[in-house]
Amino acid sequence: MKRIRASRLGLLLMYAVLTIWAVISLIPLYWVFTTAFQQPNEVQIMPPKFIPTVVSRYLPLRLTGQKEAAQALVDGALESFRLLFQRTDMVRWFMNSALIAVSATAGVLFLDSMAAFSFAKKQFPGREFIFWLMISTMMIPGQVLLVPMFMVVRNLGIVNTPWAILLPQLSMVFGVFLLRQFMSTIPSELIEAARIDGAGEFGIYWRVMLPLAKPGLATLGILTFSASWNSFLWPLIAVQKSEWFTLPVGLKTLQDQNLVNYGLLMSGAAVAAVPMIIVFLSFQKYFIRGLTLGGVKG
Repeated sequence: MKRIRASRLGLLLMYAVLTIWAVISLIPLYWVFTTAFQQPNEVQIMPPKFIPTVVSRYLPLRLTGQKEAAQALVDGALESFRLLFQRTDMVRWFMNSALIAVSATAGVLFLDSMAAFSFAKKQFPGREFIFWLMISTMMIPGQVLLVPMFMVVRNLGIVNTPWAILLPQLSMVFGVFLLRQFMSTIPSELIEAARIDGAGEFGIYWRVMLPLAKPGLATLGILTFSASWNSFLWPLIAVQKSEWFTLPVGLKTLQDQNLVNYGLLMSGAAVAAVPMIIVFLSFQKYFIRGLTLGGVKG
């Protein structure tokens, strides 16, 4: 009985620590949204308000019949968002980031999964050597590759176009490694059975391997989308025309032009954070399953 109580107490303590840690981790995100919805005159108030006025006073004003004052609070809370979409190219930057992030994610999932299938289930001379040689490139810092990549896109004549940002993101060595680990655990007997049934190599890849590797694909998809959506340094180098800026680059120029307008900056950061939150919540089940399987079978 004492052991059961001690076990429950330890489990409760673990959950308490994890909850506190999760709350602390979410404070920066909460602060972004809080600042974005604050009134223009209270953004820089010291000490800062932890709860926006529109949240703390809107309901009491509505209950007391002060509809105009309550509406004024809402209008003030949305003022930063109104300025953001009226005075900047926020919509275009958002669409550029969405197009590039979705295309890069699709390209990585397709190309990396085909390469992983080959390394996991195909036999060819030098397979292990080529695989580990490719893995060794992960030790090269990304900053070292910036100049060679820029020279490549310049010679291709695609500087200042979305292709300059997209093409270097269409494959990831880490993605090949991750998916190979998943596909290596799939029984080869399934492949042989599909081959006996008349399936070709691409049919085996498409109808057998990909459905069984969904957790790994979801994990890689979230990581790729996040990396592409938040990419800043390479888009800043590859594109100098504001019409093709991605969201992180556009927000940086917004900061340069509005050094003291924190409400405007935080509203832009809040808009940029929403797609990532949606993507993670939508694929959370597969993401967690992918991490769990990778930890057990990898």
